[in-house]
Amino acid sequence: MAILRVSEIRKMKPEERKKKLKELENELIGDRSLIRSGGALENPGKVRELRRAIARLKTVIAEERGEK
Repeated sequence: MAILRVSEIRKMKPEERKKKLKELENELIGDRSLIRSGGALENPGKVRELRRAIARLKTVIAEERGEK
C-alpha cells in the first residue's frame, strides 16, 4: 500500500476516487478481521495509513461536492 497523497487524489477522476475508496475500505475491513481473529499483520502501521488514506479520499470527495 503506497502512501496516497492529496495531489494524487485530486488528479483522479471522480469514478476512480470512488473505486479507490471502496478498495481501501475493503482492505481495511480485511485487516481488522485478521487482527480480531488473533492474527498479526506484517506491517502494523498499515491500518493507520489505510485510515488516513480513506479520510483523505473522503475529504476530497466532499470538497468536490461543495461540502465542508
